Amino acid sequence: MAKQQTTSNNFHAVAGALLFSFGLALLTANLRELAVQASTSLSSQPGSIGATMELALAGLRALQTYFFDQSTFQAGLDAMLVSLWPLILVIIGAILLHGAVGNRFGNTRLARTFPSGECESE
Repeated sequence: MAKQQTTSNNFHAVAGALLFSFGLALLTANLRELAVQASTSLSSQPGSIGATMELALAGLRALQTYFFDQSTFQAGLDAMLVSLWPLILVIIGAILLHGAVGNRFGNTRLARTFPSGECESE
């Protein structure tokens, strides 16, 4: 029974590490592409008034679309959420890793227990 639990923990740890690293790699690639697009679309000076005006106009356009054309706004929002699908892999991988590492290092022999339920302060 202990060997089966160890094998399950090892599988969860490996699967979690693979999902986490693959999702993180895809997510950083998406963010890098987004940064390149944003840097080319904005003006050459990052602190210029032109960049601020472009962002303000884009925000107003999004607000107008939200109020007057809900279907287009929903389609744009869906497209943004679909582009962040690697984040789901990162979250699942982190959950699997947390469970595997927590089971491995959450040994009760290592934990300090106090009879009155007090915590040790440093």
